[in-house]
Amino acid sequence: MKLATRYNRVNLLASLVVLIITGIIYYTVIHFILTEKLDKDLAVEEDEIIQYAKHYGRLPLPSSYIDQQVYYRELRDTSIDVRKFHYTEYLNAKEHETEPGRSLVTSVSLNGKKYEVTIIKSRVESEDLVRIILLITLGVTIILLLALMLINRFVLNRLWKPFYTILNQMKTYELTKMDDIVQEPTNIDEFRELNRSANAMAARVKQDYKELKSFADNASHEMMTPLAIINSKLDSLLQTESFTAEQGEILEDIYHGVGRLFRLNQSLLLLAKIENNLIPDLQEIAMEELVANKTRQFQELFEKDGLVLHLELAPCTVQMSKYLADILLNNLLSNAIRHNHNGGTVEIKLQANSLQISNTGKNVALDKQLFERFSKSAASEGMGLGLAIGKQICALYGFAISYAYQDQRHRFTINFKP
Repeated sequence: MKLATRYNRVNLLASLVVLIITGIIYYTVIHFILTEKLDKDLAVEEDEIIQYAKHYGRLPLPSSYIDQQVYYRELRDTSIDVRKFHYTEYLNAKEHETEPGRSLVTSVSLNGKKYEVTIIKSRVESEDLVRIILLITLGVTIILLLALMLINRFVLNRLWKPFYTILNQMKTYELTKMDDIVQEPTNIDEFRELNRSANAMAARVKQDYKELKSFADNASHEMMTPLAIINSKLDSLLQTESFTAEQGEILEDIYHGVGRLFRLNQSLLLLAKIENNLIPDLQEIAMEELVANKTRQFQELFEKDGLVLHLELAPCTVQMSKYLADILLNNLLSNAIRHNHNGGTVEIKLQANSLQISNTGKNVALDKQLFERFSKSAASEGMGLGLAIGKQICALYGFAISYAYQDQRHRFTINFKP
């Protein structure tokens, strides 16, 4: 969940809770104020009745109006004084329906007798007013929530723009291009600090990368010279003297070890060049022609192991380095031959957007880390870099390479347009 979304949810929930509580308090206060007003009106009516009784020596006539009713009841116990307010209901004679009201029950002494006076006033207008206020409050609350959502959506998106700009640059940051992280203008101190930290991190990474790249390049180049000297001296040594069988085996092991080290150095140097995109000869390649030529070059190896080749080539054009395309096919075909068995088959299926090379071999799927460097089986004589180089070449041009073991066949697929 994004921070802005989480903030919006918390903010809206908190605002909703606060507005609901505020609305309840507001409703209660308004209801109390209106009730107090009704009580004052009832008290005024009570005072008028008392003054009338004192002045005329009798009670006013009972009355029944739309919004007010007054009636009397003689009390037997003259010692009781009554005066209380309470909610009640009364019958509206005009509308012929029961309506809510507020009543005042009090007592009046007249001519040695005590009368209970009940005054009832309608609460319809008050309830209507409270209802209108409640609806207005709800409307204002909804408008405030909608306004808050819109403000959070647009203002927060704009506020967080520098953060997402830096984040996108970090996601797409390519060390080989040595680009700087562009600072987004902002007045927020935290985002300014993020800008400075991201650029400082990028500067350190670039410096470390330059040093590591320089070390790898220098080491690879420096290793070539002693390896070439050792190889040359071994050639001279083998041609100048005769050796015992034991000495010959030792020299042969040294010779193979030097050759293996030489190939390893070349493979690592090639990987470094591919990773740094130092092979720029991009061109349009007709893959069907390149695959056909490559299978002719491997024809002797197919015949040597008694392998049967099945070709299915369709026109396919790819934009890439021909040198790297040649290496990619070499590695895949060498892998299909080396890990096959006598009398096995190799199938090559080229389509407009994909290349599939499958072969028979061991009836077990290869390790999931087969595309990692130096990943190989115990019985393999290779260095474990062929598929790693192939994966790196595919990654350079945005191809997708995958492996699957299906129908007792090891199947490598390259999608040129994943």
